[in-house]
Amino acid sequence: MAAALQATPLKTLAFSRRRAGGAALRPRQMAALRCSASARSYNITLLPGDGIGPEVVAVAKDVLSLAGALEGVELRFQEKLMGGSALDATGVPLPDETLAAARDSDAVLLGAIGGYKWDNNEKHLKPETGLLQLRAGLRVFANLRPAAVLLQLVDASTLKKEVAEGVDIMVVRELTGGIYFGKPRGFGTNDNGEETGFNTEVYAASEIDRIARVAFEVARKRRGKLCSVDKANVLEASMLWRRRVTALASEFADIELSHMYVDNAAMQLVRNPKQFDTIVTNNIFGDILSDEASMITGSIGMLPSASVGESGPGLFEPIHGSAPDIAGQDKANPLATILSAAMLLRYGLGEENAAKRIEAAVTETLNQGFRTGDIYSPGTTLVGCKRMGEEVLKTVESQKAVAAIN
Repeated sequence: MAAALQATPLKTLAFSRRRAGGAALRPRQMAALRCSASARSYNITLLPGDGIGPEVVAVAKDVLSLAGALEGVELRFQEKLMGGSALDATGVPLPDETLAAARDSDAVLLGAIGGYKWDNNEKHLKPETGLLQLRAGLRVFANLRPAAVLLQLVDASTLKKEVAEGVDIMVVRELTGGIYFGKPRGFGTNDNGEETGFNTEVYAASEIDRIARVAFEVARKRRGKLCSVDKANVLEASMLWRRRVTALASEFADIELSHMYVDNAAMQLVRNPKQFDTIVTNNIFGDILSDEASMITGSIGMLPSASVGESGPGLFEPIHGSAPDIAGQDKANPLATILSAAMLLRYGLGEENAAKRIEAAVTETLNQGFRTGDIYSPGTTLVGCKRMGEEVLKTVESQKAVAAIN
């Protein structure tokens, strides 16, 4: 895959705890594989969630298991409820049991949450509230979202080929601060008696420093360019953000730092996206810009993400939504979740070789012309979610055969 998906694990972040022992849960295709007694073993919590989440997580689990087994890695899985499915079963979007299991695992793979069914729920009973609670509970503050235009899919981009070709961006988004978490927040009444809604954009210096350090390290592993995005001409929180990022730049003399206002950054992403290498920004700007960057690639169904902290398990998930309109129809694109599994292996477990196996298999599967509906073009082979997973599995399995011959 593109360099964005193959970066070296961040030295500034601690990887998850390692465990030994226990048999891995393997798909049927792996029945003949046997790991040695000394195999590395990890506990993975799966949160399939809602909509297409269970479909794509099931596919990614099989690929994750096979790639790990080929590298002598045993993976032990447990599934827990999260989002709308948890609301229906337990009355809350993030049950205590789910959070406890996630905290006690080595990494967490999430499918997707939400759907029309719960859109009118009160805020504390929305699936999205559960996601915010999970991020806070796991203390994952750095969200890494690669957006790379693959050669095989360049024609799927809505941008002109000459604009989209070669785009390779990593958005580093601060995840646990800013306006999504700031207080005070809520509803009130103004002096005219009108109802108001209010939120607070607030950052502490330490929150800015730690996400900036992650971004500088990411840029160092990539092409050495970091663009910090803010709104420092208007917002005090952004003024502090810019001051802190600028001050830290002296520790990273090898990195070319630039600053850009968020409105200009949004424009430049569609005007000339190749100017960007690594972008660091706050929670709300990162939410918006990473989704915009994803569409340059042609489909949000292709893009993974990793959310990591200073210790404990990371959270890995595709950036697409639950797509309830196609749920259960075998139409979903599982590649973003499969690539999220690769990021889990790399950033969550430090298993670089297994991660590369998955990324190489996705590339080869695309080279063979297999496409789900969101990335289909004339001359390629239209397949569903399960078939796409099967083709990726075949390619991972063929890597074993090639390795044996060599």
